[in-house]
Amino acid sequence: MEAARLEEAQEIGLVTIEVLDRDDIIHTLEIPPDIGLNVMEACKANELPILGTCGGMALCGSCHVYVLSDHHLSDKSDEEEEMLDKLYSTKDNSRLCCQIRVDERIHGLRIKLAPE
Repeated sequence: MEAARLEEAQEIGLVTIEVLDRDDIIHTLEIPPDIGLNVMEACKANELPILGTCGGMALCGSCHVYVLSDHHLSDKSDEEEEMLDKLYSTKDNSRLCCQIRVDERIHGLRIKLAPE
């Protein structure tokens, strides 16, 4: 992600997330941090192909992503761990993006959508 764009977004109070879709196309999302969204909701609002069938309850796994950046994210809940254990394509950097809250700490986060 371009450093100048990251800095500009941060100056106007937006959190920037880079999403690599399943066709390896990069999408840059700029989200206000104070409206209570999670990353899944931000992806859906930007029309990325995430189902989010369970509505963000960590029950379906349809928002599975790989975290590509070195951000320190909140620990996985027991529910998130259980769901990730049921998915076939998990890696050490797997997360359910419905469990990642949009706030200033994730500015510059880079994720890749996992296979469906």
